[in-house]
Amino acid sequence: MGHIFDYNDARGYDAWFEKAKQGYAFDLEMDLLVKMLAPHPGERLLDIGCGTGRSLEPLLPTGLHLTGVDPSPYMLDIARERLPDTVDLHRGSAEALPFDDNAFDHAMLFTTLEFTDRPAKAIEEACRVARHSVVLGVLNRHAPLNLMRRIKRFFVSTTLSRAHYFSIWELKRMIHAILGDVPLCWRTTLQCPWSSGRIAGFMERQPLVQRSPLGTMIIMKIKPVPKFRTRPLWVRIQNSRPYNPVSGFARILMEEGDADASVRKTG
Repeated sequence: MGHIFDYNDARGYDAWFEKAKQGYAFDLEMDLLVKMLAPHPGERLLDIGCGTGRSLEPLLPTGLHLTGVDPSPYMLDIARERLPDTVDLHRGSAEALPFDDNAFDHAMLFTTLEFTDRPAKAIEEACRVARHSVVLGVLNRHAPLNLMRRIKRFFVSTTLSRAHYFSIWELKRMIHAILGDVPLCWRTTLQCPWSSGRIAGFMERQPLVQRSPLGTMIIMKIKPVPKFRTRPLWVRIQNSRPYNPVSGFARILMEEGDADASVRKTG
């Protein structure tokens, strides 16, 4: 199941986003996520590891039917305070989702894989419950800011000290091992985490810039297309034999005919 946020973790996580720089980064990340998700009004979306509901909040105006699931009751308490009653919130683990197959059109995991013990199982579960697409928002292990965070955890204990960082190639290898060669695409954002403002935000939103493999956040979209292996079916064809009636009145006629033929032959 991985790390479950307690009361202090939940409050600290929510307060962390109140900082100006974190709000700027979060807006860039969610803009890219929603752009790649490309949902349509009326579709059903599941946020796996929804936490305090911040990742669901930007999706409220899209007209989606929103559902969130998280293992931490403290996180869900904050989410219920933040989100309207129209958002369904459930307690559950990313590795064992309490939903039926294809129950949703889309699923997303935003900074969720980093805190799971079995990230491959979490991706597999997301693809099980989502029909059209699964979108991952994952901290990039090769980004300069995340390299500093990984070094910092040896000296200071924070929420991100428990996180596991991924690379683009590691995610792709994991997904192909689970689902085969399914369609996927990726982009990154927050290339320059120490800059902010209108010009920096404009540059961050450029498609060519988002193709950099060194962005702080990886946004990866998976289309869980089912794969089927076909094999030739060998069918044995046998020629039909002529029909010879052998029962009832027809059989008696055959026997009489054979007897007459033998009499003529002997006579």
